[in-house]
Amino acid sequence: MSSQQNIEYKQPEKDNQFIIFKTKDDKISVDVRFESETAWLTQADLAELFQTSRPNITMHIKNILTSGELEENVVSKNFLHTTEHGAIEGKTQTKEVKYYNLDMIISLGYRINSKIATKFRQ
Repeated sequence: MSSQQNIEYKQPEKDNQFIIFKTKDDKISVDVRFESETAWLTQADLAELFQTSRPNITMHIKNILTSGELEENVVSKNFLHTTEHGAIEGKTQTKEVKYYNLDMIISLGYRINSKIATKFRQ
């Protein structure tokens, strides 16, 4: 990806909890949860952002936490997701999904693709 790549994003509105990070060519588009003055992404979102696999993201997160570079209870948080129930029409289900904050996003970016991480921070 070119370092000249233009990035578009929408600033969060007062009651809006998400911003959208995407490249001009729409190759990368990630909905970013914005809460407590930081960005939050799931492992799936991180894989999309850095154009890599979830197992690769998991490996790097494990290494970052094991080395003590970051503390899991500081950089991760579970948020509730409500989705439609797969087996019962018209019913919803709620589950916890782990998100990682901007500190983890930046640390991963240095290991995986620092050009995208730099654009994301801007």
